Amino acid sequence: MGFFSFFSKDKKETLDKGLSKTKESVFGKIARAIAGKSKVDDEVLDNLEEVLITSDVGVETTLTIIKRIEERVAKDKYVNTEELNGILRDEIASLLTENNTADTEGYEIPEGKKPYVMMVVGVNGVGKTTTIGKLAYQFKKAGKSVYLGAADTFRAAAVEQLCIWGERVGVPVVKQQMGADPASVAYDTLSSAVAGGADVVIIDTAGRLHNKIGLMNELTKIKNVMKKVLPDAPHEVLLVLDGSTGQNAFEQAKQFTKATEVTAMAITKLDGTAKGGVVIGISDQFKIPVKYIGLGEGMEDLQAFNKKEFVDSLFGEGK
Repeated sequence: MGFFSFFSKDKKETLDKGLSKTKESVFGKIARAIAGKSKVDDEVLDNLEEVLITSDVGVETTLTIIKRIEERVAKDKYVNTEELNGILRDEIASLLTENNTADTEGYEIPEGKKPYVMMVVGVNGVGKTTTIGKLAYQFKKAGKSVYLGAADTFRAAAVEQLCIWGERVGVPVVKQQMGADPASVAYDTLSSAVAGGADVVIIDTAGRLHNKIGLMNELTKIKNVMKKVLPDAPHEVLLVLDGSTGQNAFEQAKQFTKATEVTAMAITKLDGTAKGGVVIGISDQFKIPVKYIGLGEGMEDLQAFNKKEFVDSLFGEGK
């Protein structure tokens, strides 16, 4: 079994609490959608479609889910409304399984990738720097040595915030003066990390969604400069999105996936919102694994995303 093969009680409680607003909102809407109905008919499906769209699952993903439920209803002939919750749970679980890579504990490093280099992207205000700090904490807790690179040189607050996290977690932060070339900071960070025998390097980048060409050029330059130190860097490009912004998170994902090759996502601030459905829609629409979810302010409240536990938390334990 091993240490990471079970889901700890504390982690489950954090997940249940973090998703409670979404659960209450979605199930309240579903209860109203099927009130007075004994079987799943066209009206129930129309109402369910509206529930999913207003829960920020997204139009395209909602239509996919509704189509699958229609097929189940047609095949089983008579499906009562009491079964709807279980069917919805099954179809969302299937969708997440199809559109994500295998679950990991999230703080493992692939063999032969030392240091493992993560470049973190996302607009200001989504919790990007906080996510980096929490990642550093989790990697260090897992026994890894971590270096942080303050390559968001356009905001003094971003550099200061990263330095505070570095002190708090007890990991070095490589920085330059305000306005310095972000690629130069990334180069210095990787050089220092290699010399210091680091296991993990996390590079913060500017959180500006200015014109896509400018963003693309900047991120490409950072990646190219890092390759001078480590030819296969970065190993991961992590996009941080604020789950509480709902459909705006979809738009940001669209912009960043056009600007650079995003390989994983972290969706933050799910504890303060009823918009947790955004995790389902973003996973489905972009076919990029959601690797982490943010469920609170505490150091431990950034969790490695586990599809089964996410669905269990929203819908109750499966069969």
